[in-house]
Amino acid sequence: MNNRGSLIVVSGFSGAGKGTLMKNLVERSSRYALSVSMTTREPRPGEVDGVSYFFVSQEEFDRTAQEDGFLEHASYVGHSYGTPKAWVLEQMKKGRDVILEIDAQGARQIKRIMPDAVLIFVVTPNAECLLNRLKGRGTEHRDVIARRIRQAATEAEEIAGYDYLLVNDDLEQCTDDLEDIIRASHFDPHHNTELVENLKKELHEILQRSGDFL
Repeated sequence: MNNRGSLIVVSGFSGAGKGTLMKNLVERSSRYALSVSMTTREPRPGEVDGVSYFFVSQEEFDRTAQEDGFLEHASYVGHSYGTPKAWVLEQMKKGRDVILEIDAQGARQIKRIMPDAVLIFVVTPNAECLLNRLKGRGTEHRDVIARRIRQAATEAEEIAGYDYLLVNDDLEQCTDDLEDIIRASHFDPHHNTELVENLKKELHEILQRSGDFL
């Protein structure tokens, strides 16, 4: 089987616990690597270049985009963000499963470029649970919570385009489920195209010399 790592794209509602889920996953094994995005915004206190983000100038970001160096990229509140293709492919070549948190638009972009990428959408058991989690943060005003619920309603329309749905009710169980999906991805025929093509070629070669065994 192919020892190359998988690209796992995780989306989900704000408040569904995506960040905690991925943090729990990477703490289990060094096989998992959280994707590091490139951005033109300034580092915030405590952020480390190459760990939190790759912090670059707008000129360098634009040059990378022109050279087809992103799996996906977009602008948000005056700054540019993108997923560096070379870094992701390097980690996968080393056999690491790369986990990328991104929205549905970015997930669609990546799926077009890398059809074997696995798209996972994380939700809460029900909408009331989502509302309670958002309220439980105690850091957001009512209008912000309302905006997040409206955004969740929009995002719910995108779920059918994903490969898997994860219900984050119990963190450890949800992490187990995520690991199961990642392990299964290594057995996807699209993840093992070289093996499949070699088998097809070898079978045709055997058929051409069928007299040797028939």
